[in-house]
Amino acid sequence: MGRRGPKKRSHYCVHPETGCWLWVGGHNGKGYGRVGEGGRTRAAHRVAYEEVNGAIPEGLEIDHLCRNRNCVNPSHLEAVTREENIRRAKPHRAQQTHCKHGHPRTPDNLKNNGTCRICDREAKRLDYHRKTGRGLGRRFWYP
Repeated sequence: MGRRGPKKRSHYCVHPETGCWLWVGGHNGKGYGRVGEGGRTRAAHRVAYEEVNGAIPEGLEIDHLCRNRNCVNPSHLEAVTREENIRRAKPHRAQQTHCKHGHPRTPDNLKNNGTCRICDREAKRLDYHRKTGRGLGRRFWYP
């Protein structure tokens, strides 16, 4: 603790306009920086947050306040609940009460990424029937 940022300072560069510390080391397929630590690979933004603020509280995840997944600036990172992180990432979804197919957007019907469980289940069912060539049985809302 007491550090001002990631240990490997040479692995990021500061964006002059936004103040983001852009990770220039390895990345995963979703744009998040990755760093080797203790024989395993971890998310660079999580390591940067922990070096300044200590361990991430259980049940919380790190939100990029700047909305830049590649940023490791601890002042741009905040520990929040998954629900809050999803709400901030997709603010238009916060006002929606139903998905585009009319299913309620309640906590028990939402997956971790904010998609409707009923729609996801039906899409997987139809995909299975398309791939196997078996009959579709009852039709839902897909052609």
